[in-house]
Amino acid sequence: MDHKRKRFVVEIGTGIDIHGENETKAACRAVKDAVSRSCLCGLVEILELKNLEDVFVDILVASPNPDQVDLEQVMAEVPIGRKAARAVEGGMMAQGLCVPQFAPECDQILVANAAITVYINP
Repeated sequence: MDHKRKRFVVEIGTGIDIHGENETKAACRAVKDAVSRSCLCGLVEILELKNLEDVFVDILVASPNPDQVDLEQVMAEVPIGRKAARAVEGGMMAQGLCVPQFAPECDQILVANAAITVYINP
């Protein structure tokens, strides 16, 4: 991590795959949830940033099986900046209901969390 960077915002999101137990789907939903909670108008209106690609976005995802998260798909959920993503163990599995029409042989609800940190260069 570049020590010259300063945190502009940290936002938290939650994503769920009710049917399918798909780690990436839940992680992408968590990132989308976090992104949807922030309006980064201060980047433009206060800092007068001309190019939103100049920010650095760090994506931390927590899911029950982090090795099953496709980090490229997760990063694609963030529409601006240079990005890095990593997945760690966390999230939750809860008893659900198997509905074969949605996904065969799975009855767990998978929950993932995401922390999105947007950094700027002062």
